[in-house]
Amino acid sequence: MRPLIALVRYLASDLLRSQRFLLPILLYVLLLAPLFKEDPGPPPQSWTVTALALYPVSCWLAVIVANTEDSGQRDVTIAAAGRRGRVAAGVLLTCLLADLLLVAVAVCWPMLTTGYAFSAHVVVAGVLGHAAVASTGTAIGLVCGRPVVRSVGWSVVLAGGALFLTVSQPWLPPVGSTLDALSGTAASTLTLAAQAAIGLVLSGAAAGVTAFVQGRR
Repeated sequence: MRPLIALVRYLASDLLRSQRFLLPILLYVLLLAPLFKEDPGPPPQSWTVTALALYPVSCWLAVIVANTEDSGQRDVTIAAAGRRGRVAAGVLLTCLLADLLLVAVAVCWPMLTTGYAFSAHVVVAGVLGHAAVASTGTAIGLVCGRPVVRSVGWSVVLAGGALFLTVSQPWLPPVGSTLDALSGTAASTLTLAAQAAIGLVLSGAAAGVTAFVQGRR
């Protein structure tokens, strides 16, 4: 466990030094600011927009984390970590930690700036809904970044296409199902927990794909 924690700390510090994370995070804050400046409506419906906006932002962040190191640097990191699977897990955890920060911003902002009552049930639903969308966006970003897709142009095309196709189908879990659940007056925490679990499984599978591709090259 300690090697993995050390790896996440290294990857996170490398990401902070690159400052590439600033643009997607700033964009997300700028998207949320007009929404919560006015009356966004009662929860959990107000979180439908913030969760939808988080989807491409989490994907973008995952591509950034995956692409922070070039091929040579990644080989050195794998050699130091001992296993490519450990590095893939470290990249995934770094992405999820960044997602967690944005989830906290999206959930806490209306709680601090609006006059609506936020019960524990509603807050849990908001956290689960955003986690489901963010982890799914992370999964797409990981398979559209290095080492799976080495070209930035193709990363944009493939990630954009995947995001559009999945978000345009309201019946498709976990994103479509999550947005549908949040848009109701009484979001089911059981449904949202299931969608969050699916998102985490997808992101874990995406990390596995990156480890496999790394081993083939």
